Amino acid sequence: MRYAETDQMGVVYYANYFVWFEVGRTDLLRSEGWSYKDMEREGFSLPVVEAFCDYRQSAKYDDDIEIRTTGVLLSPVRLRFTYELARPAEQTLLAGGYTVHAVLDATGRPRRLPERITNLFQPEAKSPRSRPVRRQK
Repeated sequence: MRYAETDQMGVVYYANYFVWFEVGRTDLLRSEGWSYKDMEREGFSLPVVEAFCDYRQSAKYDDDIEIRTTGVLLSPVRLRFTYELARPAEQTLLAGGYTVHAVLDATGRPRRLPERITNLFQPEAKSPRSRPVRRQK
């Protein structure tokens, strides 16, 4: 945890949890072979249309945080990512939440994801849909 991410009491500012959700999401997609750069080059965008965070315990300065991310296809043009932020040393859940994303083309119209990507996020997919990402201090 960086000092700049905390308030004067050393507690992480609430909006940073959503930044960490993004870290988990981009790392999950990248681990499956589809970086945001590749996605945009192929004419896709994934704007957030809904976001939620359930804060359980405060993250503090110098904590080591693990981000666990899972993705599932809600429809041909919507994805939902679920996140857990934990302090791995004590296996303490700090926060959980989700983001829902529309799948759009370069003009802002709904667009179906490529089949190779939709297959990753089907409930019965064999590919790992959950990926822990350790964020160093």
